[in-house]
Amino acid sequence: MLRFALGRILQAIPVLLAVITITFLLVHSAPGGPFSADKAVPPEVLIALEAQYKLDLPLWQQYSGYLGDVLRGDFGPSFKYPGRTVNELIATGFPVTAELGIYAMLVAISIGVIAGVLAAVRPNSIQDYVPMSLAMIGICMPSFLLGPLLVLFFGIYLEWLPISGWNNMPGDKILPAITLGTGYAAYVARLTRGGMIEVLSQDYIRTARAKGLPEFLIVFKHGLRGGLIPVVAFLGPAFAGMLGGSFVVETIFDIPGLGRFYVQAAFNRDYTMILGTTVFFAGLIIIFNIISDILAMWMNPRLQSKTHGPEK
Repeated sequence: MLRFALGRILQAIPVLLAVITITFLLVHSAPGGPFSADKAVPPEVLIALEAQYKLDLPLWQQYSGYLGDVLRGDFGPSFKYPGRTVNELIATGFPVTAELGIYAMLVAISIGVIAGVLAAVRPNSIQDYVPMSLAMIGICMPSFLLGPLLVLFFGIYLEWLPISGWNNMPGDKILPAITLGTGYAAYVARLTRGGMIEVLSQDYIRTARAKGLPEFLIVFKHGLRGGLIPVVAFLGPAFAGMLGGSFVVETIFDIPGLGRFYVQAAFNRDYTMILGTTVFFAGLIIIFNIISDILAMWMNPRLQSKTHGPEK
């Protein structure tokens, strides 16, 4: 297990380096600059600003300097928030984004697992067709469409729930969590169904049924652990995707998360904020992928035997 984890970490290093390099080149190749949108300033002031942020250096020197700062965990100062660093802005917005991601993940797991198990217990029946059809609708419906629909129905028409803010009113986290988690709940439902159908067809499940064990006990005690292996492998990148894809939801519901800074940085050409946020989310995606792979291996002994090789 330790060897597997170390191997995945070593594989992640060139991936993260590629993300940094590509993002750096794309940001600096975009037309304009971080100070081009401001009011006209004297040339000497512009020269002083570029010198302060090391934008007057050749591109390769800027890249090598930025890479060295990243290795020290320093994403540099923000161009558009004077006196604040990118690390400080990430520390301010990420807790809100992470909280939203946790609530959305709870929605995805609770709805997806229940729907997938119900569909797998009676495959090719109405109990299977209904949740899987709803799952397909959830996959096809993007958050920028689902969010306004939920706001219109539950917030404006029924007036049951708040439609904006975070920690301002009771229930203001429900609609954003549902909006962000519904699409992932659909994937979890389909993965749960496939994994459970495969497990419930195994010989040891037939033996348990032949012994007269209750169906509930067979499904949830003997079948659920093996049936959820595809879901566990999916949860890592799914949670990272929720964190990275929450920008639209945060914009719809006016949530003060990291997405707000990232979107503003894109409009303002805040190089360091764009780079720092991209590298930060890329690191999260890599970490959660490694964790999900380790958990999937722990839950499936056959993967461990493949990793360690055949016994002699």
